[in-house]
Amino acid sequence: MVREQSLTHGNVFKTLLGFSIPFLITNVFQALYGAADLFMVGRFTDSAGVSAVATGSQIMQTVTGLIVGMTTGGTVMIAQHFGAGRKKDMANTIATAVSIFGFLAIFLTSLIIIFLDFICAAMMVPDESYELTRQYLMICSTGIIFIFGFNTVSSVLRGIGDSKTPFYFIAIACFTNIMADYILVGIFDMGPQGAAVATVTAQALSMIMCFIYLNKKGHIYKFKTKKPSVGYIYSRGILSIGIPIAMQEMFVNISFLIITAVINSMGVTASAAVGVVEKLIMFSMLPTTAFASAVSAMTAQNIGAGLTDRAKKCMYSGVVLSLVFGIACYILAQVNTEIMISIFTSDKEVMYQGTLYLKSYSLDCIIVCFVFCMNTFFSGSGHAVFPLVHSIFATFLIRIPLSYILSRMPNASMFYIGFAAPLASFVSMLLCFWFFNRIYTRQHTYN
Repeated sequence: MVREQSLTHGNVFKTLLGFSIPFLITNVFQALYGAADLFMVGRFTDSAGVSAVATGSQIMQTVTGLIVGMTTGGTVMIAQHFGAGRKKDMANTIATAVSIFGFLAIFLTSLIIIFLDFICAAMMVPDESYELTRQYLMICSTGIIFIFGFNTVSSVLRGIGDSKTPFYFIAIACFTNIMADYILVGIFDMGPQGAAVATVTAQALSMIMCFIYLNKKGHIYKFKTKKPSVGYIYSRGILSIGIPIAMQEMFVNISFLIITAVINSMGVTASAAVGVVEKLIMFSMLPTTAFASAVSAMTAQNIGAGLTDRAKKCMYSGVVLSLVFGIACYILAQVNTEIMISIFTSDKEVMYQGTLYLKSYSLDCIIVCFVFCMNTFFSGSGHAVFPLVHSIFATFLIRIPLSYILSRMPNASMFYIGFAAPLASFVSMLLCFWFFNRIYTRQHTYN
């Protein structure tokens, strides 16, 4: 049965840690989708194939971030209703979320297919990998409906305190993806196309298993007996939280897409190096992302129950736990850089450029511990717009311009370009401190 869990009682640190571990493992398995693609393509094809999957998966990561952001709006609303004991409102919120996300899935899929050539051109994909990138994206875009489906169900389960069930399904799907990658890319030599087919197959499996599970346990029937309805007030609640979070995720990912495009113009080697490093950074930030996601759900439940001080403690605990992993990842990136890069490629030049980029970029692993947890705390307590505002500021006034300037300097070095991300995150962190001090240290009423 679905494991409903109140996050408003017990030791804050232990509750957050226990609730976030399934988040972390789930995030690891989700990240393995793209990583498995890149690993297999890097082992069985050339740098053009690596560049294609690196760029294509970066674009799909942007789409996934948008989806996760939107569904987080559902998680927060469901968690708030759950914390306040409003079961009917929960059912109406779920029905509304399914309707909204179903429409968005169709819209996003159509958008990518229609503007596929424009996207590849805007990303300045090297000529050697252009067609491969296009094929990879075309196939991956058909999996958007499955990404939405899985994350919609996950948002419902996490909103009621169940972070374990989504993990089981994503684990099976990830194993399927890795096996399919090996068969299609390694044995049948299908390259990026095979990797894309493997990913979509795994995504479909994770969504189908979720719905079969809910139906078998009778939860879909129980949901229907509440006669839920789609309403404007629930749409407004989901979108008012989900849109700012989704836009924040989108702008951050777009900034990295722009940076990737800038570096793509430096050649296929630099393009492949950035793709490899982005995968490593993504993995290193998974613990922070997991703790931040847990902070969002816990904050929403506690705010719904009127426990403001406990909600703040959730955020503090999330930052502390994140820093343990963030600092460890930074140190690891400094002392074992070449070994980490070699996981995804054996090309000596790609390894050299990637090593330079990772050494400076890895500083971001520490700074985002504060930014991510504070952002989800703000969103969970009803202030979802501020994270969007400071993200736009840091993205378009610091990260992108700085990356472009550094890449156009004489004898441009990947090492210096790598500092653009942590510097932008540092500005976001300062703005988060200012906002928290201005709003949350005063006894203001949460909206």
